[in-house]
Amino acid sequence: MQATGTLSVRVYTSQAQIPLEGATVVVAAPGKEGKWKLLSIQSTDSSGLIRPVTIDAPALGESTSPGGLPGNGVPFSLCEVWAEQPGYAMLQVSGVQIFPGVETMQNMELIPLPQGLCSLQQRDERDIPAQSL
Repeated sequence: MQATGTLSVRVYTSQAQIPLEGATVVVAAPGKEGKWKLLSIQSTDSSGLIRPVTIDAPALGESTSPGGLPGNGVPFSLCEVWAEQPGYAMLQVSGVQIFPGVETMQNMELIPLPQGLCSLQQRDERDIPAQSL
């Protein structure tokens, strides 16, 4: 039996965490045969937030083995989040963990680009290691 979790994303810049309005946020999950399943494409509001995205997660009763594979004993599902805004390096975060009945907040700090570069020329990638529960 499948359950769901929720993903919220906040996009900002600088250590002062200044919200970025109008940033594009893409949420995708690994699909079958190596293809990606698109879950959401949204623009951030004036607070740098997107509307929460509901994502399938394994039911609590299926989480019996912390060392298992997704869908086979781990208590979470995985997704990836991309955020970009003109004038900033694109950020890709892999391994975002979605737990059933829990809201996951993914913060994304975009770094300003030097003049003349676009986000396709420079991007930042981060991988979140799986929790050892």
